[in-house]
Amino acid sequence: MRKMRTWREYLIEVLADRSEAIGHLQAILEDYQIFGNALVVRDALYTVVEAQGGISELAEQTNMETETLSIALTDEDTPLIDALTTVLKALGYQLSIHPIPTQKENFDIYSDALEEDKSSTQVAENPVPTK
Repeated sequence: MRKMRTWREYLIEVLADRSEAIGHLQAILEDYQIFGNALVVRDALYTVVEAQGGISELAEQTNMETETLSIALTDEDTPLIDALTTVLKALGYQLSIHPIPTQKENFDIYSDALEEDKSSTQVAENPVPTK
């Protein structure tokens, strides 16, 4: 008879592969941009850490105490971006930033301002040129 596993056990097995972990974290970050659920990001990051060697190994790579790192990855009061940056860097990953599609009107406003040979400082001070 085949042994049953939990979803988490399966996920940890899959996320041991670096490319799978990258894809998983990218999908989670995209989801975070839409729904803003920081706990999902934190839990996904913790799962990837477990899959790629665990807290002890990561603590060694980041020169942090194991307990401190564990708290950083599980405590709801820890600023997520700080923990995320530290852990991703130690895993050899980085955040990926993609531009959000803008409305055509906003692009036209900035394009017009640049065509009028305004400096970027002036554009920033007055982003909506008067016509």
